[in-house]
Amino acid sequence: GCGKTTSSKLLLRLENPTGGQIYLEGEDIQTFTGSKFKEYRTQVQAVFQDPWSSLSPRMKVKDIVSEALVVNRDVTQKDAYDRVKEVMEQVGLAPEQSELYPHEFSGGQRQRIAVASALASSPKLIILDEPVSALDVSIQAQVINLLEDLQEKLDLTYIFIAHDLSVVKHISDRIAVMYL
Repeated sequence: GCGKTTSSKLLLRLENPTGGQIYLEGEDIQTFTGSKFKEYRTQVQAVFQDPWSSLSPRMKVKDIVSEALVVNRDVTQKDAYDRVKEVMEQVGLAPEQSELYPHEFSGGQRQRIAVASALASSPKLIILDEPVSALDVSIQAQVINLLEDLQEKLDLTYIFIAHDLSVVKHISDRIAVMYL
């Protein structure tokens, strides 16, 4: 490929660059350590292409969605689960569904869980790496409309990675094309 997914992994600090810097709000993200790095992890979240492989089958949805809060912020279990209920509603799922496991949901619902997980820590930036390519067309439209609604309501910034240029045109304000 041309490096779209690699770029997203660099932004998420899942991989280290071999050169150059990545700045967020004027700060080089490679310099973040300790509490600054934990805060960065809550402010930059991701939604990946395949919700089946990105959601742990051994965890209940409430634990998946609250993970970024529990790991990176000092929150009580009750506060974390209250936030889970809130984001479940924001993505169009019933709060009581947070007691279920990922395999108990359809593909579109699993992608909504992935979006809820990304939203739980109130991020500034969400990296969406082919978030609808594994879904059928009608479900794609629902998820894209959800993403647009959330972006407007929550003042979110997205980096939306996709091959489908009609989807990119629909959701994007600015477009960059990576080729070869």
